[in-house]
Amino acid sequence: MPFFRLLKILHTIGRYRLDNFLSGQKIPFRYTLLLFPFKLYPQCKVSRAEALRLAFEELGPVFIKFGQLLSTRPDLLPEDIIGELDKLQDRVPPFPAEEAKALIEKALKGKVEDLFAEFEADAFASASVAQVHAAKLHSGEDIVLKVIRPGIGPTIEKDVRLMHILASLVESFSEDGRRLRPVEVVADYRNTIIDELDLNREAANASQLKRNFSDSPLLYVPEVHWKYTRSNVMAMERIDGIQVTNLEALHAQNTNLEILARRGVETFFTQVFEHNFFHADMHPGNVFVSKIKPEDPSYIAVDMAIVGSLSREDQYYLARNLLAMFRRDYKQVAELHIQSGWVPENTSLSGFESAIRTVCEPIFEKPIRDISFGQALITLFRTAQRFNMPIQPQLVLLQKTLLNIEGLGKQLYPELNLWDTAHPFLEKWLRNRFHPCTLLKEFKYYSPEWMEKFPQVPHLIFDSLKEVKTLTKSAPEIRQAAKAFSDAQKSQKKTLWKKALALLFIAGAISASPALMSGITTTTIVLAALGIILLLT
Repeated sequence: MPFFRLLKILHTIGRYRLDNFLSGQKIPFRYTLLLFPFKLYPQCKVSRAEALRLAFEELGPVFIKFGQLLSTRPDLLPEDIIGELDKLQDRVPPFPAEEAKALIEKALKGKVEDLFAEFEADAFASASVAQVHAAKLHSGEDIVLKVIRPGIGPTIEKDVRLMHILASLVESFSEDGRRLRPVEVVADYRNTIIDELDLNREAANASQLKRNFSDSPLLYVPEVHWKYTRSNVMAMERIDGIQVTNLEALHAQNTNLEILARRGVETFFTQVFEHNFFHADMHPGNVFVSKIKPEDPSYIAVDMAIVGSLSREDQYYLARNLLAMFRRDYKQVAELHIQSGWVPENTSLSGFESAIRTVCEPIFEKPIRDISFGQALITLFRTAQRFNMPIQPQLVLLQKTLLNIEGLGKQLYPELNLWDTAHPFLEKWLRNRFHPCTLLKEFKYYSPEWMEKFPQVPHLIFDSLKEVKTLTKSAPEIRQAAKAFSDAQKSQKKTLWKKALALLFIAGAISASPALMSGITTTTIVLAALGIILLLT
């Protein structure tokens, strides 16, 4: 257990009074003791959203990345916190050039001087997980080499373990804590950041995205050089584009911003509905504009570590939801949510319809060009969560991507009417989905699998009947298994309470030495030792 790291985290929570996020919550009495030491710290002079951002920045790269993930969850957090977390910048000093060079040589099994015609030792971009060096192939092509930071894996694992302990406690504090599902969010974060450590995965995503847009003027994706790509090193074509937020440079080359903004929307819907494979991290730092044909501009995308996709059912229900929502057909929106399984089957249709109308009607009273497509979708899903709609990770990624695309489009061309582009696209997609040619194509695709399985159908039917009969006889064993599960749950609750008590002792240790600089007192040592014993037993 990284004890001193835990002390640092708890001290930071106290310094920025992050316990204020739980104020007004109905917290069980046994947990109120845990919050008492934090109340010994003075109140923070900034807003709660800014305090959270500053705390993440103080805790370092892993927490900064976590904050960035939270900024993609408008379904969970209010707008003020999302807006503040969006300001988190993943800027970390580069690690020494010699280390980067050694990592590249070990991964590619050769000397940098032999592998490349040129190699720039100084990194031109650096973040918490990796840094980027420029190089040139012997063929004369300019490339970039992305290199994973040495030793970053164990650091991530330690911090995520601590996050998990804190998330378990928050989830136990209140109903709001359970609604936010912090343990699930932390697990999602772990999967996301671990995926980012495997550059083969990012390279595969980039290759797929490039293939999808190979004949399209909408989006250009740099080519991956697989010969120089490994799990911790990735080589890609170096692009020459203009940062999408650099309006001065875009104006200087007479870029047609209206076409560019509309193409951003078209690119998004093409990825989501036609390719079912979308770049899910389209923030301004990952989007550039090509210098070729500024009068007929196209985008360039980089950093494909995070991608998303939807099931066929989600695609269909999402398209119909969007069309019904903009037609103000709230009854159909409610019906589609129930049919899709996004909300429970026993949901009151009339009550759900009324709730949707209440939140959506003020939005659609505005002129259509002033409506935020992304915010409307988030509002709809937040309303659905009140009716027990579980978090849908694939839809969360889509929401954030849509907000990014919409924000970029409005920045480039404030008169952008997202619905003008989206409406005909969705109508056409739904028509094509049920076109005879599409159905025939799907039949041809799946028919070999159906024909292979068809002879097994009679056996499957008889086996299922046997299982039903067996289950009927096994009712006592099932009840016994249920009791064992219940006992295991009680044991888990005891373990959680023990960890909570341990953190109370550790928090008391912090309070006994608030600045963590003025020396370690006997009280601090005793309380900390008790905390460690409880955590280790």
